[in-house]
Parts: sequence; C-alpha cells; structure tokens
Amino acid sequence: MKQIFSILIILTCMASCNSKKTGIVYPETPKEDVTDYYFDIPVQDPYRWLENDRSEATENWVKSQNEVTFEYLSKIPFREELRKRLNDLTNYPKYGSPFKKHGVYYFFKNDGLQNQSILYRQQTLDSEPEVLLDPNELSQDGTVALSRISFSKDGKYLAYSISKSGSDWNEIYVMNIQTKELLDDHVQWVKFSGINWYKNGFYYSAYDAPEAGKEYSNKNEYHKIYYHTLGQPQSRDELIYQNQDFPLRNYDAYVTDDDKYLFIYEKESSSRNALLMKDLSKRRSQFVELAPGFDNDYDVIDHINGKLYIFTNWGAPKGRIMQVDPANAAQENWVEIIPETDNVLKSISVAGEKLIAVYMQDVASHAYAYTLEGEKLYEINLPGLGTISGFSGNKNESEAFYTFTSFTFPPTIYRFDVDYNKSEVFRKSEVAFTPEDYVSEQIFYTGKDGTRIPMFITYKKGMVKSGENPVMLYGYGGFNHSRVPGFNAMHIPFLENGGIYAVANIRGGGEYGEAWHKAGTKLQKQNVFNDFIAAAEYLIDEKYTNEKKLAINGGSNGGLLVGACMTQRPDLFAVAVPEVGVLDMLRYHKFTIGWAWATDYGTSEDSKEMFTYLKAYSPLHNVFEGIKYPATLVTTADHDDRVVPAHSFKFAATLQAANDGTYPALIRIDTNAGHGAGRPIHKIIDAQTDVWSFVMYNLGMTPTFNNGSK
Repeated sequence: MKQIFSILIILTCMASCNSKKTGIVYPETPKEDVTDYYFDIPVQDPYRWLENDRSEATENWVKSQNEVTFEYLSKIPFREELRKRLNDLTNYPKYGSPFKKHGVYYFFKNDGLQNQSILYRQQTLDSEPEVLLDPNELSQDGTVALSRISFSKDGKYLAYSISKSGSDWNEIYVMNIQTKELLDDHVQWVKFSGINWYKNGFYYSAYDAPEAGKEYSNKNEYHKIYYHTLGQPQSRDELIYQNQDFPLRNYDAYVTDDDKYLFIYEKESSSRNALLMKDLSKRRSQFVELAPGFDNDYDVIDHINGKLYIFTNWGAPKGRIMQVDPANAAQENWVEIIPETDNVLKSISVAGEKLIAVYMQDVASHAYAYTLEGEKLYEINLPGLGTISGFSGNKNESEAFYTFTSFTFPPTIYRFDVDYNKSEVFRKSEVAFTPEDYVSEQIFYTGKDGTRIPMFITYKKGMVKSGENPVMLYGYGGFNHSRVPGFNAMHIPFLENGGIYAVANIRGGGEYGEAWHKAGTKLQKQNVFNDFIAAAEYLIDEKYTNEKKLAINGGSNGGLLVGACMTQRPDLFAVAVPEVGVLDMLRYHKFTIGWAWATDYGTSEDSKEMFTYLKAYSPLHNVFEGIKYPATLVTTADHDDRVVPAHSFKFAATLQAANDGTYPALIRIDTNAGHGAGRPIHKIIDAQTDVWSFVMYNLGMTPTFNNGSK
C-alpha cells in the first residue's frame, strides 16, 4: 500500500455541516487530500489528521464536537430527571463473591455511588470487614482503577496493578498486607499482563516505554515477560522470555500454586495460543513447548497430585479437560478426563478436591461437579435461566461462592457446600427493582441463510405486541465472546417506560463454540451483520416494534456491528449508538493492539479479496452523501488505547458531512476515560444518562421517572 499526501485543505461544505431539519450546526472538519492505494485501488482518507489524537487541531475539534453534542443533549426535557433516576437505581451496595486466601476472606464492595469498588478483608464471615485497599483514594476524580490483584504465596504481600483514565497501560505496586504500607516497588509500562508470584517476586508482561506523545496510539510491539524481585528497581528486572522474530505476539505467565511449574501463553490474537512450560524445581531448566500455536486454546488449571489439568478446545471445539503427566508431557500422551459435550464448556474451577465445570446451553449456565479423575457427581441447582460467575473456592476446602444473575434477577451471591451440593443465599442485591413485574423470554429466529439464532427479549408485564413499542436491540458478535443474561440497573428506566430490551446472540460470538465463532470471522463476517439485521426484522415482523421505534447499540466490536448495520440498512433503524467502535476496517491494525484482531477480521493488506471484503462493510467507507441515516450518537474516549478514538472521530466527521440532515449525527467524547474498564461510577451514570436520553428522545418517548423512591 502506498499513500499520497498533500497539505490540509481548509475547506468545508457548510451546507453539509448544517442539519437541515434539526437545526444543528456541526463544527467545521477540514479535509486532507490523502489517498491510499490497496492493490492499485485508490481509497481516500480525508480525515487522516484526526488520527493524531494529541495534536492541537484534534483537541480543538474534540472540544467543538462536545460543545455541539452537549448543547443538543441539554435540551432534552427529561435528561436531568433521568440522571436522578439512574443515580437512585445505582445507589445500592454491590458486592463481589468472597474469596479466601491464607485463611482470610476478601471481597470487593461498592457502597452505591463510590467511583471504584473497595477491597475488604475479614477473619470470618461474621467478623467486621476491614478496608485493605481503597482505589478511590488514588485519585480525586475516581479515574484510577484497580486492574488486577495478586497475593504472595506466603500471605505477606499484595501486588496490584492500576490503570489511569481507562488506559490499557498498567502500573504495579506492592503492599505489606499486615501493615497496609506500600513498598518502594513500582513497575511501569505493563500491559495485557497478570501478576504471578514466585518466591520473593513476581512475573509480569510489559512493553518497552513508548515514544512520548504517542502512548495511546502507537502500535504495541515486542511484548516481553520479566521477573521482578521485591526491593529492586524495575531496571534490574530479569528478562524471562521474548521472541524478537515475532514482534506482534503477546505473552503471559502463570505459576502453579505449588511453585513447581511456570507456563507461558503465547498469542497472536485475542484467543488461541501456544503453551510453553518450565520446571522451576530444576536449575537451568529450559522452556519446552507443551502445545503448539495458534489453532487452539490451552489454559492450565493447576498442578494437583502430580498431574497437570488443562482446559482446551484442541480436538474439541466446545471444550474439554485433559490430564497431563509433566514427566511425559508430549501432547499425544495427554489423557481426556472430561470429554466434549453438546454444550460449550465456559469455565473450570477447583474446590473441595472437585472440578466445577460451568457449561453454556442455549446461552444459559449449567454447572456440574466432577472428581479429579473426571467422574460426574452432580449438577448444581441454579435459580433459573441465567449466568453463573465469580466462582471461588480452594482445592482443599469444601466452601465456595458464586454469583448468579439474569436480565430480571439482580446479582445474588451464594455460599456453596461442595461436599453436599448445597447452595444458600449469602448476599442479595438491594436494588430498587421488582423482578416479578418483568418478563425475560428467549426466542429463536431464523437468519438470512437459515441459521437458528437465539435472542433474549425483556419487557414489562402487560406489554402488547402492537408494533409500536420502543425497542433497544443490542449485539456484539465477535472474538468468541458470548453475551449472556445479566442484570443492568441502567436499563430499568427504559423498561419502566414501556421499552423492550433485546439481546441477539449472533454468530462471531462463542455461544455455540468455535464453529459459531468462525462463522462470523474474516470472509464470513457479513454473517454477523445479517444475523443482527434479521433480529431487527423479526422484532418488526412479530409486532414488537417498527422501524421508527427501533434503536441499536453495541460497543467495541459491537460498535462495528452497529456501524455496519446502520450503513447497510439505514431504513431499518431509528437510532444508532456505536460505542468505542472499530469503524475503519482498512487501518484498524495499525494502532496499539489492533493487529491482534486480524484473526477475526483479516487485514486490508492480506490479499485483494480480503481488502475488497473489508471495504465492502467498513462503516467509515460506506457512508454516502444524501442518505437518511438514523439518529446517531457515536461515543468514544480520549484515553481509549484499545480501539483508538480516531475510528469514531473519522466516522462522525464523515457522517456529518454526508448525512441528509434529517436526524442528528453527534459524537460524545469522554475525557480522562478509556475503552470502558475501570470507568468511575459518576462517568458511567453521565454516559448512560446521555445515551438513554438520546435514544428515548429520538424514539419519540416521553418518559416519566419515579424519583425520590428506591
């Protein structure tokens, strides 16, 4: 590919920057004369300058766009009432499942509106909890968040990583657990990393320090694994593993609980890995390849009674458990102890000398206990169709905990006796929500090519299929990630006012295993968009709603989904909200970690066929002048170094210039925020207030809110 650049053309089409019917005057967005050539085919990129997210010109553009957007949002008559309602609904204690380390219980809790959840400890489940680490004290505005925590194996220290303003860049600190004092240890430029203790230190993954000013956009290359010894500066950390021949690979370390083995996961994408092993009990032992990459996933559960337990989809697209003798670890000698089933194996935990396997059947959790030799013992009785998460336990103790939730079932923590298969409610959420007032049903609809696709539809009891109900349709469809049932208090105001919330479990995700995932990747990616469009058509055909009452939403890869569907079928949707979306499919791989997504997308440089396919659905390249696009609110954040904001900047500028002016085309750019992880609660409420205000207003809703009551 080659490029042609010229100076910035300070020309804007004022006619296209003024919405004819909304009265919105969009900021002027200058165009460059930039042309890329892909296999001798020219592609213009007039807003290339917006890729420089730290330039003065881009910063001024961001400021101007936000001024226009917030001026529009401020005029929505019910916006502040909605904000109050969301504050009330969010203001309840939120707990994480307890977990036990060295005889002490730990858990996370948010009192309600705290920006970040606090890590507590207690000696018994009945004793008074004590604050161990409060992330809210790490910044005045709550934009510093905990990313990971890791307890040393002697129980003396807690290592934790933090993220600032939502960035993927992490910093690691170490605390003396007894005194709560910080050690001098400080590790920087950590990314996509665990913290794995071994003896008097820990393994972590990092990149070299990036070029100043390009920390949030430059391509991430040459990932490395280091060992940090307590008390030493980072400059003296030992380089454990790197592969200079492959700059676009990621590495993560894992140490078994008994400190016997070190494993390295080597990845070229967000999934599928090679697995390397090193015997730490032998001096000068070398890494050996336990499993090759990059066609399957391999996840080491632990080393138990002289055997390794590995969760894999090798030879089993829906997952199985293998037992491995470390002394005879060649892959052909692995022994299957829990075979693949018709349902997808999602997770495996060890508690009370049993394996707890959580499966997904038609997107709902089912959990079973097995012996360490793979004999099925029993199924755990769950409250209904929903999702089990946060399972925690110790391999030598029968007590464990897990959380269960669904669209109409607020998260509830259960204390579980592994020996007797007995669950009892440990903590319920105190959210102001009456599940009995709502219905969540699962239906199956037919995709364009005849594929049977599940969808969850949640609504208030008494809903009538009049064809006039407002609907929010959500989807993701990528990277083997499944969208499972889960409660979200932010959806309640929409449901209270007659809205219907639908989640389509489209291909590209992991709902039915690797085959379901691959059916929505690369040259089959259009299946994902077809599935989502078919979900919308089903909701209309079945009289849930109509084209003027239908909104769509998705984030990240789901932002791509929304961008592709609104440009392919602008007639089908009234409102579109692509959040932190991958919207430039020809250049996504040139920024930060974008190259790791090529296994799902392919790249514009792979072949002429791949380039042509990507360009045919790339949202940025399929916005055409004079089309009546849905009312659109693009959202992104200035510190998003996962999906860089240039995607959203260029898409919004293109949409504003081309849109026929009937409906608004706005962009909301959050500041001191990233891709979403660790976002403080006040920013979450602000963002959800604006998204739902925009959606309900442009769906013609006149909502009322029961503020002041919980």
